[in-house]
Formats: sequence, structure tokens, C-alpha cells
Amino acid sequence: MRMSQLFNQTLREAPADAQTPGVQFLIRAGFIRQMAAGIYTIMPLAKRTVTKIENILRQEMNRIGGQELSMPVTLPADIWKETGRWYQIGAEMARFKDRNQRDMVLAMTHEEAVGDLVRRDIRSYKQLPRLIYHIQTKFRDDPRPRAGLIRVREFTMKDSYSLDTNWEGLEKQYRAHYQAYFNIFRRCGLEVIAVKSDTGMMGGKLAHEFMFLNPIGEDTLMLCPACGFSANRQVSIFGKPVPVAEAPLSIEKVATPATKTIEDLSKLLNIPQSKTAKAVFMTATLQNEEKEYDQVIMAIVRGDMELNETKLTNAIHAKELRPATEEEILSIGAVPGYASPVGLTKGLVVVDDLIPQSPNLVAGANETGFHLLNVNYGRDYTPSVVCDLTAAREGDACPDCGQPLSAERGVEVGNIFQLGTRYSDSLGCTFQDENGELKPVIMGSYGIGVGRLLGCVAEQHNDQYGLIWPLSIAPYQVHLVVLPSKTSDEPERVAEQLYQDLQRARIEVLFDDRRESPGVKFNDADLLGLPLRITVAEKALNQGAVEFKLRHEKDRSNVPLEDAVTKTMEALLLLDRDLAQKIVEEPYK
Repeated sequence: MRMSQLFNQTLREAPADAQTPGVQFLIRAGFIRQMAAGIYTIMPLAKRTVTKIENILRQEMNRIGGQELSMPVTLPADIWKETGRWYQIGAEMARFKDRNQRDMVLAMTHEEAVGDLVRRDIRSYKQLPRLIYHIQTKFRDDPRPRAGLIRVREFTMKDSYSLDTNWEGLEKQYRAHYQAYFNIFRRCGLEVIAVKSDTGMMGGKLAHEFMFLNPIGEDTLMLCPACGFSANRQVSIFGKPVPVAEAPLSIEKVATPATKTIEDLSKLLNIPQSKTAKAVFMTATLQNEEKEYDQVIMAIVRGDMELNETKLTNAIHAKELRPATEEEILSIGAVPGYASPVGLTKGLVVVDDLIPQSPNLVAGANETGFHLLNVNYGRDYTPSVVCDLTAAREGDACPDCGQPLSAERGVEVGNIFQLGTRYSDSLGCTFQDENGELKPVIMGSYGIGVGRLLGCVAEQHNDQYGLIWPLSIAPYQVHLVVLPSKTSDEPERVAEQLYQDLQRARIEVLFDDRRESPGVKFNDADLLGLPLRITVAEKALNQGAVEFKLRHEKDRSNVPLEDAVTKTMEALLLLDRDLAQKIVEEPYK
């Protein structure tokens, strides 16, 4: 491709709202253009990269037995109503009515569509196991799109679905995806880790997320440098401290004026925060067989701990969760700042599993200006639910080895789910086994966001001058730059011939044939970030050579003109080998 013909415009400055280096360079290099919040046009250079990513996805999916199909973006709402997700998912799902007033959905994922296919086509155990996948547009009306392609509303995703007769088969396909995902990311030049995660709206038994560690990430990951434990903070467990055993003491009301926080209470009574019970009020949207309703939740954690809202959501099977208003708190008989479950008859009380082991805590008296000493679980109140509710923090004990956990930010670039029979049961996806009995199909779901992957690669591979694309997904392999001479047409003639020779060798070349200054050309070459730059200029030609420079290196070298094509192939082969060496078997955890 000649740059004089390329549909592209580089920019000196990125828009003010492009805050991360990767987004800034993608915009400045002309790879993406924003159409609306969270909606981007993928420009020609980026489209070539996207196509290469998609082909890597196809190769790795086909390698583990995948069969590609294409499911619709627009789906009838009926199948979403059958699974219940029509009612469980909020405004993030784009809903509309067709001309016949039937409810329709813009697919944000395709479990329902797969389930509908399975119940129509799968009849016998002889048709299983199977693995199907597609690479398709999705839409989620995210209220907070950010960071360019990393968090958008419209996006392309590879989602695959495994179908098995038993859990052992699901585990086999799940682990095959686990390794395939590492292969995909490493082939694209992206370093990731796998962490256990929340199943969220997908449901199911088990999930892993593949995380690109970067400060721009919205997820907090709990990692153990000592033993390799890893989990998203949303679901991470940790070694909770074992309280000292004490005999229950008599409950006692004490005055605590102007003491609404755990910090103030600890200072006033001269006790550690671990001797207090913290009440956190949330309002949950719940669903029963008849209708959807709101319920005020009082979550009790020890004063030195933090509530994990994801764990609470899962514990009570809430559709949505939000902080309760003061009026809602008062409606169940509790007093904001001085609340406890003692004496309450309304609301749903959920208690962290450390509370029953923690005797004689200080808790609110449900009376302004007063707290209760020596509150004990079981004797003074009985909760509706007891479970792990607390959020892991940096320095907490690793649940596996006891060493301190570290916390890092990360971007989710892929996920895998063991769905089990979550969708088979609701959609009637069954097969007849060897004995003629009907059994539910065991399903798995596995996703990778293509644009997000591209965006994360841009965040990892850049310097102060621009992008540095890994060879495997670079839009072109070589950036051929010609610097015209004022006295001779030889540089242009040689560059034209070299352009033709490289293409005949099946090397992908972006040829900068524009009538621009050397500074503009070199700046654009660095900005676009192609792996190898070849410069044809009068000075080197006088020595019978052209200049070679790898984008990720500072050094330049002259290569004899007659060896240029051969040396180019050798340089690209070495870059390819560097990526290939990173494809290793990853321990499953």
C-alpha cells in the first residue's frame, strides 16, 4: 500500500479526553476514529490488525476442535425471557420492538442463541461433544465507556461454546480453552495472567478472567508472589484472622455522641476496629416467581474489614445492588450511623462468616448517640444469611500459603465460564444418552473482545514516539520510506523497485511515497509503529545500501541493496521466532 493512497490522517495531538498512551497513539496514528461515546470506526490500518487477530483466534479455536458459524446480532426477546436474563439485566441491554411489536434484543452475548440452536439440533449423545464459535458484533449500552477500545458500547467478540454430555467433558474443553487463550494472547504479543473470577450475569459453576496488568484497569486483582494464587478481588478469598476466644459478656448500652463512623467509635472507646461490628446498608433488587421487588439489606462485617458487594450480590441472588437511602434505612427501624441487627424485625440481615467467631463486639443501638457493648451473634440476633462477605486487601493472608497478598490493577481481555446446565435447564437443551434417558447438555462459554485486545496491545507496546506493533498483528510488516533527492531521481527509482521486490517476496509493505520532509516521514513511521523501517536515501545509496531500523530498537544499520529482500526476510523471521518462543504450556490453576 502506498501512503499517498492510504485512507489515513495522522495527527500531531490527540483529543484531550484520550488519556492513556495507547489510545492517544491509536487516534494520532489514524487507527481509530470516534463516532460517538463508546462507538468507534476501525480505520484501514486497524482493520488489517483486527483481521490478523481474528485469524489467530480462528487458528487456535480450530486447533481445539472449534467449528465457526455466525449467529445474528438481533435476537428475539423470547429466548432471553426463557432464561430470565431479560428481567435480570438492566439498561445495559439494548431492547427494541420490531414492526410487529415483538420485543427484540441487540445481542450482548449469545448463550441464549446457542441454547436455541442446541435444543433444535442436538438429539443424541452421539452428537456430543461439540465446540462452536463465532466472531460477531455485540452491543452493551455501557454507561461509562472509557479508554478508547478498552471499554466501549459496540464491539467485536470471539465467543465459543462447548457442548458436552458430562462435567468431565466440560472440564476438558474448559482447560483446552485455558491454554488456547494463553496461546492467543502471546501470539498477539500481550502478556496476561489468569485469575478466578465472578460468574456474574453469565451464571454457572466456575469462571476465569484473563487479565492484562495495567494501571488503567478497572479490576483489582489479588496476587500471591509466593505461591502464585490469583483471583479477582470481586471473588477473592483470603486467610481471615482467628479472633481470641472470649466468654460472652452481658450486653450494655453506652453513650457515644457524634460517633457515626467506625474510626470515631474506635477512638472514643479506645478499642481496635476489629472489636466493632460495621453495618452497611444496601438496597437489592430481587426477583421471585411473581414479580421484581426491592429489599433493604443490612450487611454486617467486622469494623476492620470492607464489604465486598459482589459477594453480597451473589449471596442473596440480587439482580442489582445500590446503597440504601437514609429513608430506606429508617424504614426498617435502623438508625444511620448507630445501626445494628439487634432488635430489628424488618430488612434482610446478612452477616460475614467472621462475625460468629468474633465475640463481644461493639455495635449500634439503633438509637442516635448510643452503641451496645458485648454484642454476640446468635444470642443477641439471628441473621438470614451467614457467608463470606469481606473484600480482600493488599497485605491480607494468602488463602493457600498464608503469605501477604499484593493488589494490582488489570484489564479483562478474555473470560471462560463453566455454565453447566444454567441455560440447558431453562431452554430445554437435552440429549438422549446411551440408555435412552434425557439429560441436559453441559455447556461452557468463552469470550475474547477483539477491539479490547487491540487496545491493550497498544497500551503495552509503545514508547514516547508512538506504537510498536508485534509482527504477528502489525498492519504491515515493513515501512518503506523514500527520501527524494534534489539532484537525482535514483532514490525514488530504487524505492519503487524495492517495493515491487518485497511484494513479490510476499512481504507486506507500507510504502511512504509522499512528497513530505524526512522529519514528517520518520515521525509518522515511529507513530504507526511497523516492525521494520527501510529507508532509501541518497547518502546510503552512494554506498550501495539502504538503511534498516527495527522499531523496537534504537540502532540503525546499512544493508547492501542487493541483499535487502533477503535481510528483510531474515529480520522478520527472527521477530516471528521471538513470539513463537513465548508459546509454552501454562499450568492450570
